[in-house]
Amino acid sequence: MAFGGFDDGGKAAPMAEINTTPLVDVMLVLLVIFIITAPLFQQAVPIDLPRVDSTKLDDKPKTIQLALDADGRLFLNSEAADRATVEAHFAAAAPGNPELHLRADRATRYEKVADIIAAAQRAGIVKIAFVTEAPQQ
Repeated sequence: MAFGGFDDGGKAAPMAEINTTPLVDVMLVLLVIFIITAPLFQQAVPIDLPRVDSTKLDDKPKTIQLALDADGRLFLNSEAADRATVEAHFAAAAPGNPELHLRADRATRYEKVADIIAAAQRAGIVKIAFVTEAPQQ
């Protein structure tokens, strides 16, 4: 037999090569299918949308500036305020979803800062930012 047969007398070694021809055939078929169907995804339904002239609204969020000095005194929007005034201001401003910008002195006790944050959260203010200064070089 010129091509070799099934009867090799037990001397046949296992085939050590992977036949990639079927894999290449399948990939080429998938590529052709993708090339044919890809332009169909670009079709859109033509809709005549109305045209309106309008201006963009720049609604900046309302901010509450609160400063806390080393002695624990509160300054609401650069004016001295007591704790009850600050909590009332938080409660009145909360429906508008304001941002609280908190400035605390370096020597302020953490307890005071945490107390102000808790009061803001109780009032419904969820956006709280700590204002810092860049280090001097």
